[in-house]
Amino acid sequence: MLLTEVLLSSGRSIRLDEVRMSATYGGMLEGYPCRRVNDWSVKHLRDAAGRQYPSLPVHLVEPVREHPEDGIRGGLGPEERLPAVRCVGLFSSHPVVGRADADFSQLVVAWYQPGPELSGLVESVPGLAGLPWEELAADREY
Repeated sequence: MLLTEVLLSSGRSIRLDEVRMSATYGGMLEGYPCRRVNDWSVKHLRDAAGRQYPSLPVHLVEPVREHPEDGIRGGLGPEERLPAVRCVGLFSSHPVVGRADADFSQLVVAWYQPGPELSGLVESVPGLAGLPWEELAADREY
């Protein structure tokens, strides 16, 4: 089953084969979203993606950080919000180099998005369309 397909600005089509999602601020019991919390969240997401798929390259799409006008201004600095859902996905496509022994290419991508929907990823995740697949993905064989 195809979860979704993304057309990159390079013209390459990539398929989402696996995805894990979680609430960006799920489990946050005290404090508020600020730069320090978000920096930790972004680093943790990238590191978790690497642990999940240790034999594949990982790329993080930098999230959009919002600074609400009426946000909290506490001791941790001004409020800063990331999109509501953090994701780690395994994408695949045809081989990058076109080696005779390569059947496909793969890349693990970590990103943040506003909701749990997988349709319209290019529109909801700025930076995803410009993913430099040819530079980042690894050719694989069955």
